[in-house]
Amino acid sequence: MRREAATNYKTMRHRDKINHLGRTYGHRKSMLTNMAISLIMSVNKTKDKRIHTTVAKAKVLRTFIEPILTASKAELIYADSKAKDDAEKEAFKVKRMANHRLIFSKLQDKEAVKVLYSTITPKIVDRQGGYTRILKTGFRLGDNAKTCFIELVDFNETYTQNKKGAAKPAAKTTRRSRKKKTEAAPAAEAKAE
Repeated sequence: MRREAATNYKTMRHRDKINHLGRTYGHRKSMLTNMAISLIMSVNKTKDKRIHTTVAKAKVLRTFIEPILTASKAELIYADSKAKDDAEKEAFKVKRMANHRLIFSKLQDKEAVKVLYSTITPKIVDRQGGYTRILKTGFRLGDNAKTCFIELVDFNETYTQNKKGAAKPAAKTTRRSRKKKTEAAPAAEAKAE
């Protein structure tokens, strides 16, 4: 018996780690750019500082936007005040300009880049990574797709207020009664005699 050759060359998905989201390269790239701009511009809104999307899109967006946020920190990391001499100042200026061009080439929106540098970057400069948070919200009615919110970590007031306002954690509770140490010590001595 002779084995027939497969006509489809892409039969197994070995080393295919990119979620294409059922879109072509250009469509996927423009969709991620638009979603990143929406997430950045949502920071200026007073109500919702997040965007609502599917979980699959949010996971791909996270890998798209986090390198952009890391590159935006170069503006503050390579500050002129940190430079020791003129040569180092010039080198820092070149690095800042390169990162600025990189970010603009990814976003293609001047307003989003302004908001990124003026509002977001000063808040995330101390954070080492993990700038976004995905909060799952359930399933969409039409096609039962998993939906979620994706937001920037430092811009959610409910989480940041709990961090700052929590002076001391609540005492642990139990359903059983706890014996005080003073009562337990004489009882142990009585048993020993």
